[in-house]
Amino acid sequence: MRRSLGLLDGAAIAASSTAATSSIGIGLGLMAGVVGLHLPAIMLLAFLPVLAIAGGYGRLNAADPDAGSSYRWVGRTLSPWLGFLTGWVNTVGTVVFMAYTTTVTGSSIIQLLDLAHLRSVAGLRLDADSTVQCTLIGLAVLVGAALVAVRGLDLAARLQKALLVFEYAVLLGFCGYGLFAGDQPFSLQWFNPFAIPSFEALAQGMVLAVFCYWGFESVFSVGEEVRDARDASRGGMLALVVMLLMFLLAGTAFQRVLPLDELADNGAHGLAYFGARLADQPLAALPLIALMLSAVASLQSSVIPTARGMYAMGRDGVLGPVWTRLHPKYSTPAVGTLLITGVAVVLALCAVTVPTVNDLVSAAVNAIGIVVALYYALTAVASAVRFRHLLRTDLLEGLRAVVGPLLGAATLLFVGGYLAWTFYDSTDHFELAADNGWFQLSVAVMMIVTGLPVAAWARWRRRSPYFLGDAR
Repeated sequence: MRRSLGLLDGAAIAASSTAATSSIGIGLGLMAGVVGLHLPAIMLLAFLPVLAIAGGYGRLNAADPDAGSSYRWVGRTLSPWLGFLTGWVNTVGTVVFMAYTTTVTGSSIIQLLDLAHLRSVAGLRLDADSTVQCTLIGLAVLVGAALVAVRGLDLAARLQKALLVFEYAVLLGFCGYGLFAGDQPFSLQWFNPFAIPSFEALAQGMVLAVFCYWGFESVFSVGEEVRDARDASRGGMLALVVMLLMFLLAGTAFQRVLPLDELADNGAHGLAYFGARLADQPLAALPLIALMLSAVASLQSSVIPTARGMYAMGRDGVLGPVWTRLHPKYSTPAVGTLLITGVAVVLALCAVTVPTVNDLVSAAVNAIGIVVALYYALTAVASAVRFRHLLRTDLLEGLRAVVGPLLGAATLLFVGGYLAWTFYDSTDHFELAADNGWFQLSVAVMMIVTGLPVAAWARWRRRSPYFLGDAR
């Protein structure tokens, strides 16, 4: 594949994958319902283990840039089974994310149509909280984003940068104004993690916050297409720091403008509600437009690294050769990109059984947060094992590549495991409902165990070089 990306291109892909505007727009309300008025504290607390793990990612990428990224690194260092599991849960989690993000995209489009006084089409009343309507509209956007990704990373990166400039300008403007215009009294306790109501709230808040940072590592999936491998690490770190600043600003501004009950109750529509409280139309529509563009950008930046991860699996013989077919003109994994998009479309259509957008987002985010904590931790452990010799030869690099990732991995495994236990312990029966603990836990478990038969087939039927130790 072509080496066409620079530092800012990589940072744009990483930032679009983390989708700060979408995370702020739909994630802060969910977190407020868990941690109360401590959004800045939980975002700062979750940043620390993610930053530590990012150091491991950067060191691994500098030594071995690979489209498979964590799938290859964990497989080579720890075990091909754990490596496959890492790649599998990353892929499945991203596809689930794409499925519900299509719904969020459709919801924001319907809200914009409502502001334009277009409230029905062919006699059908448009409802921004209808999963069916929002999904169908969002799927059209998903297909368009995938076609741009097939065209090439250079075009995709230029589009991502343009969308990011608009999104961040809107966020900075509204959140900056909200800091001074809000009527809720400011408190330093907002930044105090020890004031979070309970350890259960802390654990769930941490998983949700880690989910908000999820995606920075997508820049490492295009490591083979970055002109300088160091630029991938720099781009990922730059995106992470920018995310932290945006989350701290937005969390503080939201709590200055909105009382806790309003912040928690609006969930998936939090950013639009925030904008409406600060400005009249048409200015109040700008945050909603930014949310829509963020969702579009995150759809595209999700399919890009996922297709490249599957390309690496196909190249290793873990999956079929169809995943390795490159576009004859653009040298992108075009077939894989379209296949991933097709799977996301099917999953999105299955998800229409969840009645409201807010319920769908809540169920998906908690499940994805648990599996993200798992594969981040595995990648961090791989970094620590591979570079453990640095503790004797270069202490500073050893802290970055060994000690920091290990501490980050231990933190995420602990909070993810504790949250899984609380889901299990929260009820005594299974129910297909977003607030049922066994249902939420089963979604995370299914993301993991569905990979086992695929791995077994690759190992004993395909006799993949990856599992036999012959992959290079």
